[in-house]
Amino acid sequence: EVQLVESGGGLVQPGGSLRVSCAASGFTFDNWYMTWVRQAPGKGLEWVSTIYIGGRSEYYADSVKGRFTASRDNAKNMLYLQMTNLKPEDTALYYCIRGSTRMDYWGKGTRVTVSS
Repeated sequence: EVQLVESGGGLVQPGGSLRVSCAASGFTFDNWYMTWVRQAPGKGLEWVSTIYIGGRSEYYADSVKGRFTASRDNAKNMLYLQMTNLKPEDTALYYCIRGSTRMDYWGKGTRVTVSS
């Protein structure tokens, strides 16, 4: 079965860095675009980033552009999101998602809290 398991979340100070990861299994990972979406407390879902199958291109929301970098290791079925210069507004549950237009499978999320 398809599984997406996020990890690496935690508490970080403003201006700090954190990398969250997603371990994928149960499907042919290198046949799919992958997406990160987040949900801040009390707010709706916000698209963060999508990365192409081969990792040659990636796209970002304006709110994170220049600070976040998505990457993937297809040999390991791993998806990553490197976050730098974190702001309190980045506090959210971060979801790993299969696909881009369909986004049919979601992980359970990993929580990132940015606070001093």
